Order: sequence, then structure tokens, then C-alpha cells
Amino acid sequence: MKITVLGTGGGARAHIARLAGLGHEVHVGTRDPQATLARTEPDMMGTVPFKEFLAEHPGIELHTFGDAAAASDGLVINGIDGHNAVAALSAIADELAGKTLIDYAVSYIYNPDVEHPWPTPWGIMPKLEPVDTDSLGEQIQRALPGVKVVKAFVTQEQSTVVNPKTIGGGDHTMFIAGDHADAKQQTTELLKSYGWSDILDLGPLVCARGMEMYAHMHSAIGFGLGQQFGGHFGIKVVR
Repeated sequence: MKITVLGTGGGARAHIARLAGLGHEVHVGTRDPQATLARTEPDMMGTVPFKEFLAEHPGIELHTFGDAAAASDGLVINGIDGHNAVAALSAIADELAGKTLIDYAVSYIYNPDVEHPWPTPWGIMPKLEPVDTDSLGEQIQRALPGVKVVKAFVTQEQSTVVNPKTIGGGDHTMFIAGDHADAKQQTTELLKSYGWSDILDLGPLVCARGMEMYAHMHSAIGFGLGQQFGGHFGIKVVR
């Protein structure tokens, strides 16, 4: 299957490598391919330049966002940072039309000027925007009514999403939400190929609000476990 991943950060790379390993033809989208390939320094998280990653994964195609989306035959994974996702995706609405878009972005505003900041081991906790009465997943769906948006992957580190058995033998829960049954089924099939067995459909896309707001709890649990960056643990819904 031809699957597109939009973004070149650490999370996107986890999906790119896993999908390629599963035998899919993977197309990667970035804002400016030449600029992406020209970078020679690690990013703020210490992730090596994408050019080095590509050298270790031959056969991966790097395109603009639009060309990458057009190359997909039905499934696109959104790894664009939440603050810029709606604008970037709106610009390629025609290339995404009719396809399933799995969105795992969180709408963080970094270094917020807030009255009661939450200090963390790496700085002030970002602020969620939107929150409570809207979600990034819903904003994307409204901006792209011809696309089938599914919110998923957002309650785990992406390295865990693509290989759940690294945590507790895989005995934990993945959540999905969306308004299109066929797109959620497609997402479920992908998750099963990654190794997930406990996939909980929360219902319509409005449930993305809870999934995105969980991001703060995910960080808090990670801090409690002594994990300053990311969170290598699983959440299990016992029922």
C-alpha cells in the first residue's frame, strides 16, 4: 500500500520506518524538501538530521506536503506540528480529498505567558489551544470536509504506537475517534498490523477533545516515572 506520512520529526520517523518494514511504499511530506535535506544539526529534541535518517532507510521518497499526499492511495498520517497543522493541511485539501487522515498532533502553544505556569524538567509546560470546547482534530475536519479525519495515536509516544509490545508485552489500550466508520476501520487495521490488540473506539470525532487534553496527563505520568522526555509506558482500560 502507498502510505503518506506528513512530517519529518521523531514521531513521523517512527511511522516511516515501521511502515517501510511492513512492506508499504512510504511517501514523506515536508514543507521544503531542499531545506529539510540541507539541515546538518540535530533538532531541539536531539533528533538527527533527516538526511541521515533517509540514508539508513533507502527507498523512502521525500516530497512537498502536496506531492506526498497525492502519492498516497488512501491513507495519510499527519505528523505536522499542531500549531501549523490546519493551515498546512488546508493548502493541500485537493490532494487529501477522499482519503483517510490519521491525526496525532497536539495543539501546543510553547512558552506560554500564563499566570500559573507549570514548570517541567525541560521548561514551562505548553498550553493547549484549542481546549475544552474544540479540538485540533475537529478543526482539521471542518477545514477539510472532503477528508476522513481519525484522531488516534495521540495518547502514546509514537515509538510505542508503532511497536506496542515494547510495553507490557502489548497489553495496553489504544484509542481512536472519528465520524467515518470506514476510516476508523482502516485505522484499526493499521494498528493491528503494528501489533495492537486492545483498540477502543471512543465514538465521534468530538472525543478528540479528551484525547488531546490527555497530553498533559501523559507528561505528568512520565515525570512521575522519572522520564523527562516522552513517556514510555502504557495505559490499560480495565473493563
